[in-house]
Amino acid sequence: MRYLLTALAFFIGVGLPLQAAINNSLKTDIGDSTLLAAFVSFGVGTLTLFLFSVATREPFLTLSSLPHLTWWKLVGGTLGAFFVFSSIYLAPRIGFAAMASSIITGQIVASLLMDRVGFLGVPVRDISMVKLSGVVMLLAGMILVNFGDRLFPRT
Repeated sequence: MRYLLTALAFFIGVGLPLQAAINNSLKTDIGDSTLLAAFVSFGVGTLTLFLFSVATREPFLTLSSLPHLTWWKLVGGTLGAFFVFSSIYLAPRIGFAAMASSIITGQIVASLLMDRVGFLGVPVRDISMVKLSGVVMLLAGMILVNFGDRLFPRT
């Protein structure tokens, strides 16, 4: 099962540059507005989630607890909006590979630290030398993807 879930995560990652490319194309069709492209993308995503919720008969009454939640539990939507907006902004400026390599490296570094401290109640997981080696390789890969042509120019 772990292999299947890992493959699923990989294919979700494949969607990152695809989503950025689609949203960037959307941006050019709606007045070259990064903000409006992110808004439309989130609107379509919200509609999609609503339709899935209806189709799976999710109990909407449980949303009545929203006013009682602590503020930080709603920040995920803001972070998601920032992510979509930023990917639309960054992709045409630095390229899909540079954007994705930077985002993924940031995700791994933050995730290791969050695992290490048991952030928000997830089980604590140690940072091994193998994982640290992986982070070093990711950082090296990110640097090469972003700056490799400048560091090692073709002659």
